[in-house]
Amino acid sequence: MNTTERKVLIGASELERMIARLAQEILEPEESQNGVVLLGVRRGGEAPAARIAREIARATGHQPSLGFINISLYRDDRVVHELPESQIPVDVDGRIVVLVDDVLYTGRTIRSALDAVTDLGRPAAIRLCVLIDRGLRELPIQPDYVGRKISSKRGERIEVRLGVEPSSDDEVAVADAP
Repeated sequence: MNTTERKVLIGASELERMIARLAQEILEPEESQNGVVLLGVRRGGEAPAARIAREIARATGHQPSLGFINISLYRDDRVVHELPESQIPVDVDGRIVVLVDDVLYTGRTIRSALDAVTDLGRPAAIRLCVLIDRGLRELPIQPDYVGRKISSKRGERIEVRLGVEPSSDDEVAVADAP
């Protein structure tokens, strides 16, 4: 694959079905029957979290708690990201928190998100939902809910194009890393 080559792996309609399935999987456990707190990891997890929240509301008639978490202060790679502040709608103590992100790769982003959530309080449980699990983990972190597992190489980049509202432009593609 050369630097300009990009291959679409998942299109808009399949992404929409994947999001609906993830919402149903999140609702299945008995512990989720009293509601969950969905926290999208800033940037990549914002749109998937909002779309999953909409699907849960459609399926149950009740809007789940939806927030977004900025993990910049917890990162270990010294990368500075200008991101909006966290928006946490409810106290997480004793609640089921579902962290939502677009791509799970090394596990370092999720480790940072776990640190951020536990600084907020003590949830009853924290679950992980990702659209894409690309493997190649550096930390022992595994998702509870996975849209699709995609085998990849370290020299590749998984690109998720997903809006808060469904669009025909939504897609998942693989490309060479820059």
